[in-house]
Amino acid sequence: MISCLLSLRTKDTISLPVSLALFEHAQTPQELLNISIDKLENIIYKTGFFRQKAQTLHMVARQLLDQFDGIVPQIEDELLLLKGVGRKTANLVLGEAFGIPALCVDTHVHRISNRLGLVNSKTVEQTEQQLQKVLPKQFWIEWNRLLVMWGQNICLPINPRCLVCPNSIFCLKRGVKNKNIKITI
Repeated sequence: MISCLLSLRTKDTISLPVSLALFEHAQTPQELLNISIDKLENIIYKTGFFRQKAQTLHMVARQLLDQFDGIVPQIEDELLLLKGVGRKTANLVLGEAFGIPALCVDTHVHRISNRLGLVNSKTVEQTEQQLQKVLPKQFWIEWNRLLVMWGQNICLPINPRCLVCPNSIFCLKRGVKNKNIKITI
């Protein structure tokens, strides 16, 4: 959960090494609180928004200790009580940390699910609701992993690489400006 909070508005190539560096200093909520805000800011500086994130991490650590005996909850409603935790983070924690089927809908999942024609939605919340109806629950956790990687490498926000995409012939390409992109097999 801490890694997820650090990754918000940060590229994975930055947030992963920063998370690993932080975990060298703290692996429990109490250890995190024992790090001064100044030192925490220095550790997580590269993630951007480091001042706000340091405050959030301290607040989350305090909440975990005060409300959940220092343990990350496995219930969505309880996760949503934590500072900085929204549906995306809660669903990611449920799926990745606890193996509980949950759909983590980020910008990649939203964009690609719409482009493929699996959903027709304007918001990530609508995308989550619509995907729950069409995507079997056994694929919910994996969906985010696959679409994030796909969205970073093939189905880019601008100028998607449709010519090299194996799904191009099945994709409705909703929202893609150049609809004449074709692939031959």
